[in-house]
Parts: sequence; structure tokens; C-alpha cells
Amino acid sequence: MDTEALKKYSALHPKPAGLTLQYGTAGFRTKAEQLDHVMFRMGLLAVLRSKAVASTIGIMVTASHNPEEDNGVKLVDPLGEMLHPSWEEYATQLANAEEQELQKIITEICQKAAVNQHKDASVFIGRDTRPSSEKLSQSVIDGISVLGGQYHDYGLVTTPQLHYMVCCQNTRGQYGKATLEGYYEKLSKAFTELIKKSPSSGEGQRHLKIDCANGIGALKLSEMEPYFPKEVQIHLYNDGTKEKLNHLCGADFVKVHQKPPRGLDMNPNERCCSFDGDADRIVYYYKDTTGHFHLIDGDKIATLISIFLKELLAKVGQTLKMAVVQTAYANGSSTRYLEQTLKVPVHCVKTGVKHLHHKAQEFDVGVYFEANGHGTVLFSKAAETKIRQLAKEEEDDEKREAAKVLENMIDLINQTVGDAISDMLVIEAILALKGLTVQQWDALYTDLPNRLLKVQVADRRVIDTTDAERRAVTPPGLQEKIDALVKKYKLSRAFVRPSGTEDVVRIYAEAETQVRGHDGHLPLTNVFFFVLTPGIMAFSRSLNK
Repeated sequence: MDTEALKKYSALHPKPAGLTLQYGTAGFRTKAEQLDHVMFRMGLLAVLRSKAVASTIGIMVTASHNPEEDNGVKLVDPLGEMLHPSWEEYATQLANAEEQELQKIITEICQKAAVNQHKDASVFIGRDTRPSSEKLSQSVIDGISVLGGQYHDYGLVTTPQLHYMVCCQNTRGQYGKATLEGYYEKLSKAFTELIKKSPSSGEGQRHLKIDCANGIGALKLSEMEPYFPKEVQIHLYNDGTKEKLNHLCGADFVKVHQKPPRGLDMNPNERCCSFDGDADRIVYYYKDTTGHFHLIDGDKIATLISIFLKELLAKVGQTLKMAVVQTAYANGSSTRYLEQTLKVPVHCVKTGVKHLHHKAQEFDVGVYFEANGHGTVLFSKAAETKIRQLAKEEEDDEKREAAKVLENMIDLINQTVGDAISDMLVIEAILALKGLTVQQWDALYTDLPNRLLKVQVADRRVIDTTDAERRAVTPPGLQEKIDALVKKYKLSRAFVRPSGTEDVVRIYAEAETQVRGHDGHLPLTNVFFFVLTPGIMAFSRSLNK
């Protein structure tokens, strides 16, 4: 390590006094002007991680669905997965280190993680369309260069595309070519093969309106459109040419506000979807003939995919183990439908993509989606090998055809991370193959009325949870109050959990009805907020006096 070069470059990317940041599921995220030193230091860390695992590491400059003024950074591990939890701690230490401690902390990381400083390092970089992203990318490059790492800057890409490239590179092309063309070709080829098999193939065009959140998704869909079969017509809205990123649009806005984005006119029963700012989330929606807005979130996406895959697995006649992974935010109706109607096992894990991804890896076929529209499907190596073998060698025509459809689904799904483009094509293929309208998909089950609220508190750590964040352990007596409220209502469920990123407590409640009962009771979703919220705020204040 060139100590003088490190000192010199570090001084060009000074840390603001008193700033402390935490690396979480979303990496680092804050106001763009506070991130220069973090970017430089994550460049350093990516080199150390690359040397430690002797593989290419990814760095994505993005703040996803946050406002345009924010930015962020996250590292991508060798198979396109999230950064290993032990290295999240190193990231936090490095980002918060004072200037004079930097070299000491790098040395400590090298010792703890057994980093061989003489190994080569390779880093892939990508960024979103925020005005601050290009300059912050340059700070990342400075960090990589100072420790002698090699880098490839992909420039403007979606977050899932960078995850995909890293996986392709480290599997030596087994997962695909580590280029944008390779990504477009692999996905579009699989999609075209699937669409060919749909009952309505050749009978006219399928139209889809897409809200791109004024982000990177618009740019990449425009590049990919020539690869699509002519039967599919996409119409892009909020393409970033006029408005600000994520402002009154995007998947997060639509999910939270339960209404269409600005800038997209909906006709009755038209299929529409929204990406988020870095195109790793997707939600669908439509307006019925009465003008009522219907949201189809991650839970219903997971259900549609599960129905389709379960049918195909039954046809190929293999005893492959399939499961769906959800978080506590999944609507109770979706869980009941999956378990009771579809007979698919459902597992609940803590909030955060890394927890869902990790659990999904335990099954031959693991479907995971958060209600916010972030998710994908994972196939075990054994399951994938078996399916590809059946697609080639199976003598029974029906079984072989089902295996071929599964094989194309494997190629269409981005297994590294949730990917709005890939998920959109998967959904469009399934709807076409099953001959389903968006209304029929929506009618699979009816969501229980629910409310999600965040309460500003002095210290979120006063609340501790267990059972995949569904039950509160502290403060004492809180869970008993929740239980007493929940008992009064049918099909009811409620929980509180501290946010992973800010000093707020998130409160969720659902019940059979939102209408005042015959006994004069307000529904649970209201009682919960009126009764419990002031108590949580008061308790947090009392601990911070």
C-alpha cells in the first residue's frame, strides 16, 4: 500500500466533521453532498474485498427510490448478491474513520479478513441518472486506483444490470455475457421463446404502459426495445426528459399512495406498471370501469409466478421443493392463498432483501418478493441441471415442453437480485401463456384492508422484536397491548418494528374490514394507530430524557 498516495487522495475527499453513517441493506444513503468521502472509501473497500475473495466486486452508485437530491452506494459480491454481513461492518468502520485513522483501519481489515495485498483486484462500477452520480463515481475510481485495483466503468446501468454483470464475470460467462448486449440478448431470447407458445400468439399486440420514475429504467428499456418481439408494445412514461427522479412517480410512490403516478393517463382496464429509480422494483396496477384504482403489489406478483411454476413443476413430474419467502409486511390474504389454496409452503423472514434471498436459497425453487415489488426467483444448481436435462432428453412430449418453458423462465429471471425489467417480462410472459387479463390476476384473492404508518421517535432502539419482526420484546407490555387489540377483530394482525435506516418506528395493521362494526368499534387499522401510536412516542421520549 502506497501510504503517501493514500494520504494525498484521502485529503481530496475529506470526511465532513461529525458525520456518522451506517451500511445497511441499501448500503449507504444520504444527501449527495455528504457522500464524496464515502465513495472514495468504498472504492478502497471494493479493492480489499476483491483481493479477499479473488473475484470481481461491483459498486453501484444509486439511492434507488429516494429523492433526486440524495445518493448512495452499495457493493455487490461475486455472484451478484449483497455484500457479506461481516463486510458491512468494515464498510461502516471505513466510512466513519477520521482521516488519520484510515490507514490503520485498512490494515486491521486486511488482518481480520485475511486479505492478501499482493493479489490483483477487479471492480465493476455502475451508476444511476442522478445529477450527482457521475462525480461520485469518479470518487469511487480514485479509491480503486489508489490501492492499485483494475476497474471497468459501465456508466449508466440499472442496479440489477450491474449485479448481473458481476455474476457473469465471476462465473466465466456461464451465467451470460458481462455486457449490456449480453443481458438484452439473453432475456429477450427467453422472452420471445415463451411468447411464441402463448395461445394468442400472432393475434395482435400486447400493450403495456410503463412509468419509469424519471430514472435509468427508461434509458435501458429504450435500448432493449429493438430486441422485443413485435407482438409486445411498450409505452414509456416519466422517462426523465422533463421531471425529477422519483417525484410523484415510481413504484414506491404508487405503492405508498395507492394511486397512479403523475404523467401517466390510464384508460379503464389498461395494464400499467411502475419501476423505481434504479429499476430493481416493480408494481402493476389498473383502473376499472368505475374509475377505481387497483394496485397489484409484490405479494400478487409472487402469487402469479408461484401458480405458474407449480403447474410446470407438476407437469415435469419432478419432486422439486418449492417455497415462497415473505416478510411481515405481506398481506395476510396472500399468505392464506399460497398456503391454503395453492398448497405452497410460505416462510416469513426479517425485512430486507438479504434475508429473503438467503432463505430462498434453501429450496429447489425459492420465490421471494417484498410487498414493495422487489423480488425474484432462485433455482438451485441441482434443479436447474435437472430442468435443462429434461428439456433436452425427456421423451414424453408434454413433460419435455414443460421443461423447455421452465428452462426459458430460468434464463428470463435475473437470479442475482430483484430486477424490474426481468420481472416485467416474466409477468408479461405468464399472463400471455395463461391467457389472463390484469383483472383476472387481481381477482386471485382480495387484500385485507391495511395501514402502514411511520412514527418519528427519539430512539428507535427502544423497540426490539422477535419472530421475524412480528412480535415486540421491548418495551415491556407493548406486545400485550397489541395482542389485546388484535383479539377484538376478525382476520386481524398487527406489529411494530424499528426502521433499519432512520429514527422511526413502522406500524402495520390489517383486519377483515375497514368499516365500523355493529358494536360501534372502529376497525383495528384505526384503533391501532389512535391507541398505540401516542404510547410508543411517549415511551421513546421518556427513555431519552
